[in-house]
Amino acid sequence: MAKKKQETIEEVQTESAEAEVSEKEPTELEKAQALAEDYKRKWYSVSAEYDNYRKRNGAAVSKAYADGAAEAVLKILPVADNFGYALDSTSDEKTKAGIEKIIKNFNTVLASLGIQEIEIKPGDGFDENIAEAIMNLPCEEGEKPNSVKQVLKKGYKCGDKVIRYAQVTVTI
Repeated sequence: MAKKKQETIEEVQTESAEAEVSEKEPTELEKAQALAEDYKRKWYSVSAEYDNYRKRNGAAVSKAYADGAAEAVLKILPVADNFGYALDSTSDEKTKAGIEKIIKNFNTVLASLGIQEIEIKPGDGFDENIAEAIMNLPCEEGEKPNSVKQVLKKGYKCGDKVIRYAQVTVTI
């Protein structure tokens, strides 16, 4: 009986030791899993932040490029105006043909940069979003008030953004 009692005590001690070991293993495993989940959440967070940063930075670079191109074009537009004035003032056909070719090439370059001329014709209604009224003139017979009488300088836009407003005279 003493032998049985000792075997029972040993079994109880072994079971309690196994229980202690089995209690520690899930705890360590759970800690490792929790730590892995924490690292995973942080990785997702940093990955999302980086993706957002990359998108914001790409948009900023694209906008800066477009603004720089528009500013450069704005500085050379007076040259196009002068060619237009030269075309209007010349009477020699060969000179006119040469100036028209220059203007056509210039417009091709502008189109390749995404710059478009704002189309305004005399008689069109005045739109302050695309044109600047330089002078008001009284209506003559057959003219509507608040309409474009004459285009003094052409306007240009890049996409939806106006880079130079057209300068016009308007009837009142």
